[in-house]
Amino acid sequence: MTLAPPEIRKDARLYVPDDLGEGMLLALGPDQSHYLQNVLRLKVGDTVRLFNANNGEWRGVISALKKRVVEITIHEQRRQPQTETGLWLCCAPIKRAHFDFMVMKATELGVTRLQPILTSRTQVREVNIERCSAIAIEAAEQSERLSIPEILAPVTLEKLIKAWPPDCLPILCAEFGEALPVSEAFLQYKNKKAKQAAILTGPEGGFSPIEMQQLQLLPHVLPIRLGPRILRADTAALAALSCWQALCGDWR
Repeated sequence: MTLAPPEIRKDARLYVPDDLGEGMLLALGPDQSHYLQNVLRLKVGDTVRLFNANNGEWRGVISALKKRVVEITIHEQRRQPQTETGLWLCCAPIKRAHFDFMVMKATELGVTRLQPILTSRTQVREVNIERCSAIAIEAAEQSERLSIPEILAPVTLEKLIKAWPPDCLPILCAEFGEALPVSEAFLQYKNKKAKQAAILTGPEGGFSPIEMQQLQLLPHVLPIRLGPRILRADTAALAALSCWQALCGDWR
């Protein structure tokens, strides 16, 4: 990933789902307008960076400040759209503060889809998708990322397994059973190509033995071990994502 020079990264950076193009006049919504006017205290003529996955990143200049609307004129493109390899995180919901943190850090680590899964030991069974999406957008703005991960509604583990796409490599974080150390497993796999990969982590207390058996029947499943210690659910997810990006993903 090519980042903007340090002097450019000082400019405010906002995710905009609308099409972006040279010469367009963009009226921001009330939340983003409030942020630019009242938090950052920007003025007419100040530069703002605007981005999304389809159009890349563009330089915009504030052309008008109104009561609840900031208008921005879009100038030149700074970064082209980038192709991403699909990286999913399929994880059981956990307590809100820990789940919010996991959404934020998973976004920074390049996850393209976050799928909450309901297992027999899942205690938290609801996910505020709007809240999670807002956290992901803020993390993408901060981390110089162009895309925003897709946050899906929770599904049962059985439904997830039944609908598993054949071109997605399932990477199962296993606390017991036959599983290779994470570095050994990923180094064996790194020269193979998969259109998508998915990290699968359980709830607090892990997957049940029956669920582990069901998951290990997924095509080409890759069970991995994350060291000699039992990790919290959020720690396990972020550790597995970091190892994947370092050995097989876009950190190389």
